[in-house]
Amino acid sequence: MKPTIQEALNWASLFLKQHKREEKVGEILLIHVLGLSRLDFLMQLQDPMQPDQYETFKQMVESHATTGIPLQHLTGEEQFYGRTFTVTKDTLIPRQETEELIYYLLEDLNKRPHLTDVVDVGTGTGVLGITLKLERPHLNVSAVDISDAALSVAKTNAEALGAEVTMESSDFLSTLIETGQQVDVIVSNPPYIPYSDLDSLSDTVRNFDPHLALFSEEDGLYSYRTIIAGAKQVLRPHGLLAFEIGYNQNEAVTALIKRAFPDATVETKQDMFGRDRMVFMYQDV
Repeated sequence: MKPTIQEALNWASLFLKQHKREEKVGEILLIHVLGLSRLDFLMQLQDPMQPDQYETFKQMVESHATTGIPLQHLTGEEQFYGRTFTVTKDTLIPRQETEELIYYLLEDLNKRPHLTDVVDVGTGTGVLGITLKLERPHLNVSAVDISDAALSVAKTNAEALGAEVTMESSDFLSTLIETGQQVDVIVSNPPYIPYSDLDSLSDTVRNFDPHLALFSEEDGLYSYRTIIAGAKQVLRPHGLLAFEIGYNQNEAVTALIKRAFPDATVETKQDMFGRDRMVFMYQDV
């Protein structure tokens, strides 16, 4: 007898709860496997599932529950700023905090229409650069990453979403420095977790997000120190620098910026939970 969608959902919720995982994951995976909108899903809860769909769904739930593999790696996608992005094991899964970085940066760009050339450093899936280009089409956006695998994903996302973003291989800003390129805006969500924090992370993050995109030497500050040093050559005199940071890195990152750009204005911005999660530097205030 074929299980109904409701029965499959009930099984998944119990199985996930027993393994101390979020029960909501079951609904998300089930909607993905069935290829339904949430409204259609709710209206068809009493319909029977096809055996192949049920087996696929069951395998996904069991895999997530027992190994911690992120549901985004199972579905191959994640939502960011209202758009669907492809994600893989080679890229960091986009987070809500990074959407807030975009929100604040767009606010600043509205006040500074003369800032048009933007580089997204450590682009990963491409969410920062692609979203900026789609939200503000007049911008000239480039994106760099040291990982060729990540750049391939970013290019796929740019093409799928119709965003004209130049993608380049670069260790932070090294390629721009070598070619003498300058920009008005540098934005980055770089690796910032200290290696000493590895054991404290959830298995979903520790075992599946690429460590290249997560961890940084020097207590998590190496990435910032390197980008800030490069910014002295790449950022134009009226430029803007925007970082996502770890919740406890505000003072250290601010000090690094002020040391390199003593005349600039540095502001910390909080996420929706009131935590210091973004640092912005302005040279035109």
